[in-house]
Amino acid sequence: MTLEWEQVIVDSADPEALGRWWAEALGWVVVNDEPEEYEIRPEKDRLPGLLFVRVPETKTVKNRLHLDFRPEDRDAEVERLLALGARHADIGQRGDESWVTLADPEGNEFCVLAARRR
Repeated sequence: MTLEWEQVIVDSADPEALGRWWAEALGWVVVNDEPEEYEIRPEKDRLPGLLFVRVPETKTVKNRLHLDFRPEDRDAEVERLLALGARHADIGQRGDESWVTLADPEGNEFCVLAARRR
């Protein structure tokens, strides 16, 4: 038996708005733009994707699962994401980490890691 990773589901108050934000942040393409289920992928036929689905409740606590991203230039990427509408998130960091924790417009935490050492 084999499994193929299809997508990560993201609960959302506004799937379309949050999906558009992530599509812009990641440079991904929209493959489903229905109001209740908005899906983006790296390319049309490339997996995995992110599927944003409408839920009635709001986010109240830290995510149990979050995404990490490793750009070429962490600081430049953090500034770009903040300009798009992300915000700094405090999840108990010590302050000397090599990553920066941000939250998307609905409060979902994610990390921007330092560039990989070569």
